[in-house]
Amino acid sequence: MSSNLDPAVSARLKRSTDGLVPAIAQQYDTGEVLMLGWMDDEALHRTLTTGRATYWSRSRQEYWVKGDTSGHVQHVKAVALDCDADTVLVKVDQVGAACHTGTRTCFDTDVLPVSQ
Repeated sequence: MSSNLDPAVSARLKRSTDGLVPAIAQQYDTGEVLMLGWMDDEALHRTLTTGRATYWSRSRQEYWVKGDTSGHVQHVKAVALDCDADTVLVKVDQVGAACHTGTRTCFDTDVLPVSQ
């Protein structure tokens, strides 16, 4: 699939075999990690140009804009690639729940014990 993503950015991305990169959504002002989604070039392009976090749904095989059906919108404040360009960090202002279960974050249910 073609995309309007800046070719220089596209050339840097290291994608999985299915053409996707993990995208971590983080609350921009608190640093809270909210969720992990997946992006291809077009989802990243849409995220950068619309100011709304857009992901690729691996289960539905379609793009989804966070909040279009739930109202739990992610307003994009900044986007960065990690040092290897194999993960995207999307700093957002989260409105409502980020997790599909209805919780603020996807990372608050199964907190594992760590030995000290």
